[in-house]
Amino acid sequence: MSDFIVNFCFDVLEDSRLPVVVCTTLVGVLTLYVGHKVYKRQQFKRKVRRKNEERQKALQDVLRSLHTDDKEVEAKRKEILSLTLPQLSQQLKDGQLSAVQVLQAYQEKAIAVHGDLNCVTEPIPDALVRAKELDRAGQRSGLLYGVPVSIKDNINIKGMASTLGLVKFLENYAQEDSVIVQVLRKQGAVPFVKTNVPQTMLDTGCSNPLFGKTLNPHDPTRSPGGSSGGEAALIGGGGSILGIGNDIAGSIRIPAHFCGICGFKPSANRLSTRGYFNCSPGIQGVISTCGPMARDVDSLVLVMKALLVPDMFQLDPLVPPIPFRHEIYESKKPLKIGYFLDWELKLATPAITRAVEITKEALEKAGHKLVPFQPPKSDHAFHDMISKLVLADGGKTIRNRMSGEIVDPRLRLGLPFLTMSYFWRKVVGVLLKPISPRMSRIQSHRLLRTIYDLWQRLVEREEYVREFLAAWEEADIDVLLCPATPMPAFTYKGAPSLYETATYTSIFNLLNFPAGVVPVTMVTEEDDRLLDDYIGSDNDIFDRYVRQVSKGAVGMPVAVQCVALPWQEEACLRLMKEVEAGSKL
Repeated sequence: MSDFIVNFCFDVLEDSRLPVVVCTTLVGVLTLYVGHKVYKRQQFKRKVRRKNEERQKALQDVLRSLHTDDKEVEAKRKEILSLTLPQLSQQLKDGQLSAVQVLQAYQEKAIAVHGDLNCVTEPIPDALVRAKELDRAGQRSGLLYGVPVSIKDNINIKGMASTLGLVKFLENYAQEDSVIVQVLRKQGAVPFVKTNVPQTMLDTGCSNPLFGKTLNPHDPTRSPGGSSGGEAALIGGGGSILGIGNDIAGSIRIPAHFCGICGFKPSANRLSTRGYFNCSPGIQGVISTCGPMARDVDSLVLVMKALLVPDMFQLDPLVPPIPFRHEIYESKKPLKIGYFLDWELKLATPAITRAVEITKEALEKAGHKLVPFQPPKSDHAFHDMISKLVLADGGKTIRNRMSGEIVDPRLRLGLPFLTMSYFWRKVVGVLLKPISPRMSRIQSHRLLRTIYDLWQRLVEREEYVREFLAAWEEADIDVLLCPATPMPAFTYKGAPSLYETATYTSIFNLLNFPAGVVPVTMVTEEDDRLLDDYIGSDNDIFDRYVRQVSKGAVGMPVAVQCVALPWQEEACLRLMKEVEAGSKL
């Protein structure tokens, strides 16, 4: 038998046709593989093209319905756009304005802003019908009666797709409105557009291959922030008076800071998250929540009052039935406010530290007491705990999300770092060490391979929360004032996803503290000059990168961040209002 096999093998090897057969087979397999890839790519492009044609047609249909040669109508629309949310709400309730008038003014403006910034994914089809129904009913009830509201892409609207900027979810049609949208409707609001997000929503820019890149309303060469970048750009450009986003590491606060508006992240579960499409379902320890975005703090307060009602608590029993506590927000008692200009990581650029300094001075003039507060172990919290918890699944969720997708250029550099195996993470970590020890440290983290590993990280988080609370109690402070991000809006050109943009925001998701941002100043020529001397944490390649993409931001808005203890949203909003009032002195 063995002789037969040996002789057979020699015969095969001596057969001159074998190389031809092998080569032909390999070429055939390669051709099929390449052909399949080309076919999938063409299919992808066709879907994107078809969706954008539908999107453009829907926007043009709305625009045609708004056309008027009536000068009085045009003047009225401009007047409507100049009103604050409380003023607009009052005029709607008084009957001075109709819901249709207000909707059409904002539809027209939103489409104009979108033309410049590419921030709207699609109009909500039933908006006009909804406004007409409100006008016919004539009851004018609800705290947000007739107010147009823009909604982030991943928050469900019945019959519309929540895509995360991914083609595979183009037909991910919601079966019902999210709870937060249901409550908005019950309060008389009119959802009218959905807004753009970065691909997978894990970026502080706002770009995806499906809907394209969203630009900053103050400088189109710069990022509007992410992941609620479409919301922030639309509101910052005047195309919406109120928006709803969500925040897992700063996704409301970073865009609000970049675009010069106010944004608020409540404690998790103070508002319902039922019915929004999460980029990382199942993530533990770094907690996501929905929240409002608007031009001013009064608008945020009005929205929170409208949402914290029995309808919310009945539709989602997981939300504790705590209505808005007016006595906390309206208190006149002077606050004891902790503050820091920077922390252990030393990442804040000059404009950011100056914003905190001038806000501190304004608050002191208003009669509040400001005391230094240094967050414990901020370096450990950001570089160890947060990164481990965010990537606890080894990047598998992101890999699954991105399977079959064309990767957005902004994610091409960062995506492999999020999804590579532990072996390659260690290799890359070693290679990064001479360039940036802290990035090497993040990259070299051991993946959480067992439930036990995850539990240990969650225990570590609980211990850190207690340590932070102990420092807060020792300082005897009511609330906290600190930077919003390390930098103003960065340039798109040459700037991939900057993980450390979320330094000052993500820690409050880890802690589950309510936090919001308020614009207080703009980048000055002096701030820009001082940036030349910026060292950052280690003056490594990433610090130099921050300096490069922050340069030339003169005139860009700069915000500060306000923070309170869990479930003390009203105290956080009160500090935000005090900050806003002080910045106008």
